[in-house]
Amino acid sequence: MTAIVRALISVSDKTGLAEFASFLHGSGIEILSTGGTAMALRDAGIPVVEVSGHTGFPEIMDGRVKTLYPKIHGGILAVRDNPMHVKAMQDHGIAPIDLVVINLYPFEATVAKGADFDTCIENIDIGGPSLIRGAAKNHAFVTVVVDPADYVAVMQEMKAGQGETTPLTRRKLAAKAYSRTAAYDAAISGWFNRKNQTLFPQFLTIGGTLKQALHYGENPHQKGAFYVTDSTSPSLATARQAQGAELSYNNLNDASAAYELVREFEAPAVAIIKHANPCGVAIGRTITEAFKKALACDPVSAYGGILAVNRPIDQGFCEALGKLFLEVMIVPDANDAAKTALSAKKKLKLLLTGDMPPPGSQMTFKAISGGFLYQQEDAETIANDLKVVTKKGPDNAQMDDLLFAFMVAKHVKSNTIVLARQSATIGIGAGQMSRIDSTRIACWKAREAGLDTQGAVLASDAFFPFPDNVEMAAEAGIAAIIQPGGSIRDEEVIAAADKHGIAMVFTGVRHFRH
Repeated sequence: MTAIVRALISVSDKTGLAEFASFLHGSGIEILSTGGTAMALRDAGIPVVEVSGHTGFPEIMDGRVKTLYPKIHGGILAVRDNPMHVKAMQDHGIAPIDLVVINLYPFEATVAKGADFDTCIENIDIGGPSLIRGAAKNHAFVTVVVDPADYVAVMQEMKAGQGETTPLTRRKLAAKAYSRTAAYDAAISGWFNRKNQTLFPQFLTIGGTLKQALHYGENPHQKGAFYVTDSTSPSLATARQAQGAELSYNNLNDASAAYELVREFEAPAVAIIKHANPCGVAIGRTITEAFKKALACDPVSAYGGILAVNRPIDQGFCEALGKLFLEVMIVPDANDAAKTALSAKKKLKLLLTGDMPPPGSQMTFKAISGGFLYQQEDAETIANDLKVVTKKGPDNAQMDDLLFAFMVAKHVKSNTIVLARQSATIGIGAGQMSRIDSTRIACWKAREAGLDTQGAVLASDAFFPFPDNVEMAAEAGIAAIIQPGGSIRDEEVIAAADKHGIAMVFTGVRHFRH
């Protein structure tokens, strides 16, 4: 254990830099630095040794080469209790560097600003990751700091330890350092893959930044956290929480399902979600009208649910909520009057997302044992690929409802059956092992809500394996059905629909959601 005597500082984020560097200087620590960091330190009245002066080699190639030098990396990587390393340092005039403070060129922020290709390339840091990784590898002797948020803790520990940091702290900082360079490389490789239109590269890395440590995961005995993989685009992950207590794991999971669903619609839309499944969805001339229609589908399940809207909300909408208890509300924006009205709902967590990008703009992944599945968002539209397969076709109003119901079915756990009328769900059967059970549940839920299924439409996320679903739909008075088709019993299913005078449309597209 030796006290820190020499530090290398090179940062793009200068938050807290002057205070930290002033402390180091006041502790008698020599500071090596480069470029803009050195200038900022001098402006703060803190003496600095330029890296080029320390190495005897100038910065070259517009600053691309400045720290890539044996006197720098040797000073970082030398094992201080290895006689051969010590001798090499003496022979070559290499001074030890005990503290490395680096944060990287702002590549992610540069991409987010829409910079051109060459500008993004120039913001790929090379020396920084090399210094960070070297310092982290040699954490037995070197302290590495990549986050300004850690300055205070390091200063406190150095004060308590007479200029030293503890092995445990150095190990934790080393782990954080490697996580940072891994996430940085993930951002760069992801950007290259997007530019090259490569969906599935040989090696895939996904980097995330911790946004929130959660009280627990899906259940109280599980630990959980919330990470942001893309902070550059509007999404649920970048939403601003305007009201309410800390979001839970299940809040976030359900909120994501609600957010994804309302993004599908251009018309004013409302989705009410319970346990990641919709319990009511509708579009209307206004979001208030859409809310009333969505709530009517299953007012019992809506209690304690998650509500998403694809339009900014006002006081009138908030008043329409009445006394309905909601866990979370996700909206693009809310005016001051709406925020005041919602403040009376003390337990409501209000998320403001800003713009809602159309579906299909992201990739999704799901963990499985020993790996993960990675795919494009399901953004398939079916309006131009429909095929009427029965003698009777749907009228225009029924076709609108069929398209609406099939869109909702895309966001319900399979096996899925959705009943709808006038652009609102009236019954939803979700996640059953048998499709006939999903049909049975959807019809039962409609009856429980006091909603008439006579003349309504039915959507199935996948083909009907047997005619029994059509028979049950006929008993409920369903007028039209939309389904992918493709079963070996399609002819039997179509014949059953013709028998009962039900219009049936095939999409050729399925929407499994597991």
